[in-house]
Amino acid sequence: MWHARVVKARSSAAELVVSGHVRINGTRETSPGHAVKVGDVLTIALDRTVRVLRVTSFSERRGDAASARVLYEELGMRN
Repeated sequence: MWHARVVKARSSAAELVVSGHVRINGTRETSPGHAVKVGDVLTIALDRTVRVLRVTSFSERRGDAASARVLYEELGMRN
Protein backbone atom coordinates (compact mmCIF):
# COMPACT_ATOMS: atom_id res chain seq x y z
CA MET A 1 0.00 0.00 0.00
CA TRP A 2 2.86 2.33 0.80
CA HIS A 3 4.71 1.39 -2.38
CA ALA A 4 1.62 2.20 -4.46
CA ARG A 5 1.08 5.48 -2.55
CA VAL A 6 -2.29 4.44 -1.08
CA VAL A 7 -0.98 5.60 2.33
CA LYS A 8 1.78 8.10 3.13
CA ALA A 9 3.95 6.04 5.45
CA ARG A 10 4.98 2.41 5.67
CA SER A 11 4.04 2.41 9.36
CA SER A 12 0.53 3.61 8.47
CA ALA A 13 0.14 0.68 6.09
CA ALA A 14 1.27 -1.79 8.77
CA GLU A 15 -1.08 -0.24 11.31
CA LEU A 16 -4.06 -0.59 8.96
CA VAL A 17 -3.30 -4.27 8.45
CA VAL A 18 -2.71 -5.05 12.14
CA SER A 19 -5.93 -3.29 13.13
CA GLY A 20 -7.95 -5.39 10.66
CA HIS A 21 -8.77 -2.69 8.10
CA VAL A 22 -7.38 -4.61 5.12
CA ARG A 23 -8.83 -7.60 3.30
CA ILE A 24 -7.06 -9.58 0.61
CA ASN A 25 -9.44 -11.42 -1.70
CA GLY A 26 -12.19 -11.00 0.88
CA THR A 27 -10.21 -12.40 3.82
CA ARG A 28 -9.18 -10.09 6.66
CA GLU A 29 -5.40 -9.87 6.90
CA THR A 30 -3.59 -9.13 10.17
CA SER A 31 0.03 -9.75 9.17
CA PRO A 32 1.75 -6.69 7.61
CA GLY A 33 4.29 -8.95 5.90
CA HIS A 34 1.70 -10.98 3.98
CA ALA A 35 2.69 -11.18 0.32
CA VAL A 36 0.27 -10.11 -2.39
CA LYS A 37 0.37 -11.18 -6.02
CA VAL A 38 -0.86 -9.78 -9.31
CA GLY A 39 -4.62 -10.19 -9.49
CA ASP A 40 -5.23 -9.98 -5.73
CA VAL A 41 -8.06 -7.67 -4.69
CA LEU A 42 -7.39 -5.47 -1.66
CA THR A 43 -10.22 -3.85 0.28
CA ILE A 44 -8.84 -1.05 2.44
CA ALA A 45 -10.88 0.85 5.02
CA LEU A 46 -9.32 4.29 5.32
CA ASP A 47 -10.52 7.23 7.45
CA ARG A 48 -13.88 7.88 5.80
CA THR A 49 -13.68 5.74 2.68
CA VAL A 50 -13.27 2.16 1.58
CA ARG A 51 -11.09 1.54 -1.47
CA VAL A 52 -11.14 -1.65 -3.52
CA LEU A 53 -8.00 -2.20 -5.60
CA ARG A 54 -6.78 -4.99 -7.87
CA VAL A 55 -3.00 -5.44 -7.99
CA THR A 56 -1.86 -5.20 -11.63
CA SER A 57 1.94 -5.06 -11.30
CA PHE A 58 4.89 -4.40 -9.03
CA SER A 59 7.80 -1.98 -9.03
CA GLU A 60 11.33 -2.28 -7.69
CA ARG A 61 11.17 1.17 -6.08
CA ARG A 62 8.57 3.54 -4.76
CA GLY A 63 8.08 6.05 -7.55
CA ASP A 64 6.06 9.18 -8.11
CA ALA A 65 2.26 9.26 -8.10
CA ALA A 66 1.97 8.65 -11.85
CA SER A 67 4.08 5.49 -11.74
CA ALA A 68 2.25 4.29 -8.61
CA ARG A 69 -1.15 4.45 -10.36
CA VAL A 70 -0.14 1.72 -12.83
CA LEU A 71 0.45 -0.75 -9.97
CA TYR A 72 -3.27 -1.19 -9.29
CA GLU A 73 -6.71 -0.84 -10.81
CA GLU A 74 -9.33 1.02 -8.79
CA LEU A 75 -12.42 -1.20 -8.62
CA GLY A 76 -14.45 1.04 -6.35
CA MET A 77 -14.57 3.59 -3.58
CA ARG A 78 -17.29 4.05 -0.98
CA ASN A 79 -17.82 6.78 1.55
